[in-house]
Amino acid sequence: MASGPPPPLDTSPLPTFTEEGFGDKFLRKTRENPLVPLGCLCTVGVLAYGLISFKRGNTRRSQLMMRARILAQGFTFAALLGGVAATAIKSR
Repeated sequence: MASGPPPPLDTSPLPTFTEEGFGDKFLRKTRENPLVPLGCLCTVGVLAYGLISFKRGNTRRSQLMMRARILAQGFTFAALLGGVAATAIKSR
């Protein structure tokens, strides 16, 4: 056996990652799962309309919008879970 130093390991260059800003990350995530931002916009829109109806004294419409907000939140949550599941399946 030779008593010299071990042979050098193959030094392949490490991948370099660029810094991703908020806007770039938002656009990338929106392209990956477009239903989540859509659900968020629907939730905010229904909530705003419900609050406006409440302020104007239309309690029946306000109650209807608050129930619709719950449905929009459920849709958003389901879209979020679906996107996580799709990403997990794709990564396998």
